[in-house]
Amino acid sequence: MTGHRLDRLLRPKSIAVFGGAWAENVVVECRKLGFSGDIWPVHPSRESIGGCPAFRDLSALPGSVDAAFIGVNRDRTIKIVAGLAEAGAGGAVCFASGFSETGAHGAARQAALLAAAGAMPVLGPNCYGFLNCLDRVSLWPDQHGCEPVDKGVALVMQSSNIAINATMQRRGLPVAYVATVGNQAQIGLAALADAISADPRVTAIGFLIEGIGDLAAFEAFAIAARRARKPVVAVKIGRSEAGRASTVSHTAALVGEDAGAEALFERLGIARVATIPTLLETLKLLHVHGPLSGNRLISLSCSGGEAGMIADLADPAGLSFPEFEEPIREKLAEILGPKVAIANPLDYHTYIWNDVPKLTRLFARAFQTSAEFGLLVMDLPRADRCNPASWMTTVSAFETAAEQAAIPLALVSVVPENLPEDLCRKLTARGIAPLNGLDTAAQAVAAAAMIGAAWQQSEPVPVIVPPPESPPSSRTLTEAEAKMALVSHGVDCPRGQVAPSTDCLTTTAAAIGYPVVLKGEGAAHKSEAGLVALNIDNEAALLAAAQKMAGTTGGFLIEEMVTGAIAELLVGVIRDPAHGFVLTIGAGGIYTEVLDDSAVRLLPVRCDDIRAAIASLRIAPILNGARGRPAANIDAVVDAILAVARYAGDHADRLEELEINPLIVTEDRAIIADALIRLREDRS
Repeated sequence: MTGHRLDRLLRPKSIAVFGGAWAENVVVECRKLGFSGDIWPVHPSRESIGGCPAFRDLSALPGSVDAAFIGVNRDRTIKIVAGLAEAGAGGAVCFASGFSETGAHGAARQAALLAAAGAMPVLGPNCYGFLNCLDRVSLWPDQHGCEPVDKGVALVMQSSNIAINATMQRRGLPVAYVATVGNQAQIGLAALADAISADPRVTAIGFLIEGIGDLAAFEAFAIAARRARKPVVAVKIGRSEAGRASTVSHTAALVGEDAGAEALFERLGIARVATIPTLLETLKLLHVHGPLSGNRLISLSCSGGEAGMIADLADPAGLSFPEFEEPIREKLAEILGPKVAIANPLDYHTYIWNDVPKLTRLFARAFQTSAEFGLLVMDLPRADRCNPASWMTTVSAFETAAEQAAIPLALVSVVPENLPEDLCRKLTARGIAPLNGLDTAAQAVAAAAMIGAAWQQSEPVPVIVPPPESPPSSRTLTEAEAKMALVSHGVDCPRGQVAPSTDCLTTTAAAIGYPVVLKGEGAAHKSEAGLVALNIDNEAALLAAAQKMAGTTGGFLIEEMVTGAIAELLVGVIRDPAHGFVLTIGAGGIYTEVLDDSAVRLLPVRCDDIRAAIASLRIAPILNGARGRPAANIDAVVDAILAVARYAGDHADRLEELEINPLIVTEDRAIIADALIRLREDRS
């Protein structure tokens, strides 16, 4: 269908299965899903497996194998893979464990597996395989809850057990593919997702990710998916190791260990959600409507409690509720009468309950709006104990009104299970998104709006990928060395000079001009070590300060005292092997950890990226001149951060971390008051 190297594996016409019980499960599940192609079990002694005649070995098969499931032990797996590759098979799922996940011996075994496969695609090992519900393929050795579909979403997961759980959903989500990657010996997360998303019947892609692995490949997949208008949603579990290696800077503590993943997803326009239910609801919304063009909602319900709850949940998700336009307000008041207050979210009460014509007019008028999305909040009673007939009249009115609506719509239940699966399917077919659970619905709408906003921006440039990780030694530059390095890239630093001993302090200070700052060399955090004296305005004060630092420093740095500070910022760059180089911009100086105010981007960055990051800080109003105070020179701040980013990019092969804290911002300058750079050293 797509000409991809994984096509035969993912969309086979013939399947071979190797093994006993696990292989038999594959046969059973393939037939149950409706696979109509050839299934050839291979077993040395059994006559049949899963109702299909068995063959003694690979050479006895009557035709070419498109896809194979290998459910035997690890050593036999390698031999079977070699045979399949020699026979020109389209690919194989390797179920067995005992490979790289078990240590050095397992890694050697995995290398042997790769050598045996050659160019033949291999999924796994230690892998559950995949489900293709479009072509009714189940290379999956267990029960699952999927059914055939004509189009739907894809789930690509690094946890087989959670993948099984996801197939059991009862939310009316049409699932086209479920795929797991196992050890990713040959086919990684990105390569598998890329092959699946190339299928035109796939509407959206959902990930469960423990680790990215191949950063460049993942980024290429995301950009290709965006070009194909396939939205991507991810649950990311686990934490990056980047911050744990840092021993000298504040930056890692400020941004946390997961900042790189967060920044990567934002950069690529991938919506990150926290839970599997939210992942499923977001994919459902995207399947029906695609990304949303904005975050403004119209919400209707017949309960004030429901109206208040959706308002409370939407606010932290970044969603808003615009007032109804006046012509719409007038029509709603005419339909509902004087007892109902017209507001958004709207509690339309129950005065017109069961009046289908009025309900239809109400819904149709309310959703003729300039907002970007519309919700009807309603739970249905359980059909086994109650009669939902009168609720279905409201659903019918909503379905009719949806045909006239100017915006995409969803029917949302407060309690997830109060939107039955058969109704979810019916609504989806009518172009209405059924969303199970008010809290997950709010997160799903926010995620779809995030993707829509990202798609309106220019396509991201590739991140700077760090070299392969190794345990080299590193050296922390002195502050003077770090500043000289940054000055060469265009950063503004105070006038200063190193004074190796107290003998030349006074002449150095006189040359710079009082007031000055005296710093002791040799400590990463000088303030905490008592190695900083500010605003020294005479020789006696200078010598007294130097005397206090004597014995704890290997020399002195004297600099001009920068005055007129409006604010202090932190600018840091940390190498994150999994996600690139993480740039942090935040409140600096003594407020770094106190305010916990930061924004994160990945390198390289554009000017607009930096401006947006600065504008997102809580300290931004101070920079902009709050309460009539002077405003900072934001252009100078942006230029300084761009210069830092250039330095980091030029030294990506060696840079471990870089931190400026503080960057003093005045009305006309952005000046480095303190700088730290740690570089790898080549020990060869």
